[in-house]
Amino acid sequence: MKQSTAKNTFNILHKIETIEKEVTDLKLSVLKKLTPTGKKIASLKGILKGINITEKDIISAKKSLYSKTVI
Repeated sequence: MKQSTAKNTFNILHKIETIEKEVTDLKLSVLKKLTPTGKKIASLKGILKGINITEKDIISAKKSLYSKTVI
């Protein structure tokens, strides 16, 4: 009976170790996808050169962006 209990305990520990390894591998996989790849970020600086944006324009934009939420 003791040998059967020891074998079951060993099997459970082995399964836990396997799950821990899979979780670690999953974490590494996710981290690799989230890390920057060195791609240059596009700058929008100067895209609106010469255009005057008024307070009215900003209010209008906020209303259209947040029309279903309360600011």
